[in-house]
Amino acid sequence: MANNLVIVESPTKAKTIKKMLGSNYKVVASVGHIRDLPKSKLGIDVENDFEPHYINIRGKGPLIKELKKDAKKSKKIFLATDPDREGEAISWHLSHILGIDPNDALRVTFNEITKDTVKKQIKNPRAIDMDLVDAQQARRMLDRLVGYKISPLLWKKVKNGLSAGRVQSVVLKIICDREHLIEEFIPEEYWTIEANLKKSRKSFDAKYYGTLENGKVKKVELKNEKETDEVLSRIDEENFKVFDIKEGTKKKNPYLPFTTSTMQQEASKKLNFSTRKTMMIAQSLYEGIDIPKEGSVGLITYMRTDSTRISKEALGACLSFIEDNFGKDYMHPRTKVKKNDNVQDAHECVRPTNVFRTPNSIKDSLSRDEFKLYNLIWKRFVASQMESAIYNTLSLNILSNTEIFKSSGSQIAFEGFLKVYDYSIEKDSILPDLLVDDILKVNKIEKNQHFTQPPARYNEASLIKLLEEIGVGRPSTYAPTISTLLSRYYVVQEEKRLVPTELGITVNEILSENFSDLVNEEFTAHLESELDKVADGDLFWKELLRVFYKQLAHDLEIAEKNIVKVEIRDEETDVICEKCGRNMVIKMGRYGKFLACPGFPECKNAKPLIEKIGLKCPKCKTGEVVVKRSKKGRKFYGCSNYPECDFVTWNKPIDKNCPECDAILTVVENRRGSYVKCSNNNCGYREKTKE
Repeated sequence: MANNLVIVESPTKAKTIKKMLGSNYKVVASVGHIRDLPKSKLGIDVENDFEPHYINIRGKGPLIKELKKDAKKSKKIFLATDPDREGEAISWHLSHILGIDPNDALRVTFNEITKDTVKKQIKNPRAIDMDLVDAQQARRMLDRLVGYKISPLLWKKVKNGLSAGRVQSVVLKIICDREHLIEEFIPEEYWTIEANLKKSRKSFDAKYYGTLENGKVKKVELKNEKETDEVLSRIDEENFKVFDIKEGTKKKNPYLPFTTSTMQQEASKKLNFSTRKTMMIAQSLYEGIDIPKEGSVGLITYMRTDSTRISKEALGACLSFIEDNFGKDYMHPRTKVKKNDNVQDAHECVRPTNVFRTPNSIKDSLSRDEFKLYNLIWKRFVASQMESAIYNTLSLNILSNTEIFKSSGSQIAFEGFLKVYDYSIEKDSILPDLLVDDILKVNKIEKNQHFTQPPARYNEASLIKLLEEIGVGRPSTYAPTISTLLSRYYVVQEEKRLVPTELGITVNEILSENFSDLVNEEFTAHLESELDKVADGDLFWKELLRVFYKQLAHDLEIAEKNIVKVEIRDEETDVICEKCGRNMVIKMGRYGKFLACPGFPECKNAKPLIEKIGLKCPKCKTGEVVVKRSKKGRKFYGCSNYPECDFVTWNKPIDKNCPECDAILTVVENRRGSYVKCSNNNCGYREKTKE
């Protein structure tokens, strides 16, 4: 019989650790929290100095009974929940349930779940850190006060089912503010001139830059067609020559290893993962994967961190790997970590637990998505300790009479870290061998009209980057915050961009007008700093609650009087309900917009919203091309006559046929922009879209 009991949160983590500790240890899972504030009421005694009222979570009774039974049989109990504030709080709740003194040496943490680390840490237990527990209690209660005090106000003044959140409301305001900037944006016209030039059978492009005055190059911005035509009138197509050449080199430095937020950003950009998906996969990689000849082992360090620190052991192993596989020329140890006021630095970076466990060596043990994320984490870590990449650069000033065109090229001279982190490789842009005063042949000169573009809507990656920069939220909060905004339909995703709904805009307006502190970025970032002080033992947690609630109670009293009832009308359509004859309205559901009868609940008729793109089906010629959604929510295009007509394409078709095979052309959008390509996969025709 096992003499020692180890309690963790996850059954997967329990399974991994059990194999490492052996028969003298019983490892069980609490399956997350076992005690929390009640869902049915506030659960905080505001009049009694914010005393929390914790209850056992419904449905956890049998589990708690088993835990108590195991605890009675064990000589020693170890609480091994995750190494963060929330994990510390779960261990504290477990000690209360099991009647253990939290000052006893019973708390162990694993920054990585490997045999050596687990055995080492189990020999060095400590007392529960009550400063970390209090910081988590304060965060939980701040969020509860906001949610349970403001949400009922929104139910009364807007509609049932709405919610306000301490971090969520700030993020909603950020998204709404960006939408307002886009709506208010006034485009400005500008023009460019591009010349395609040739020397020694090699063509290259050059862009108009400015004019030559008294031997100096002066930049000129072209604001309209008249100015552009004046420049063109001064150009002599028979007299393009190289004015000067500048050769040089540039360095591209490797990136720091991953923190939670940078991992989420890169996984979004490079792998097309949502933040929620990234964290779920990272959790499984941390908790343990079965590897042949090794058993179940954690492949990465703890994935909730805002530090880029690397342990000495991991750094030494990484440098050895680089030297063995690429040579000393590729080594460049970097021990400096990214450090600012918002970084807690409680952990290491997100890195592989064993750098010699390469992605390809364990590919067969991982799912497709697990491999993709592990590959990204492994490459980022190894690359962080490698030499910079070096490019040879060439810049040309090209003169035609008094007008200057510029062209530049670059070619990689030394791969450095790009040998591993191949996500960042830039294509070589090689110019022909040229000398000053060389005459160039003009293939063509084009003038193009452009308009300045409004600021882009946030996607998940760019939003997380901003939140990290301004100190709003913490690594563990980014994914659930975005998920909440989407599930409440305050925000929807269009082409991976976050767009506020009418409901979201209305809620934001109410909160901004009546709870200015709540939605203030600086105020929220300051609260995070105060929570850090609690965690460091420099601030009593209830003092933070007292100050916060005093302002909240004042704002609530005024808001109750000032907020008028808001009615959000559903958008009416010209589609007639075939059951009762009313005009159907557009509603928002779990999978996006749909049509519903306004007579609900008397009439429960509902059907998909058909979004037309104004194009006849290229296959049957009678149906229309409409926007559809896959089971996973991905947008695609198909014929309205389905299933009679099976035309379907992932890319948006346009009213234009391929000049080579006459198939319909489609627009492909990716990270680098967009282009037009033929829908016939056997035809390679493609063209760039105009700006």
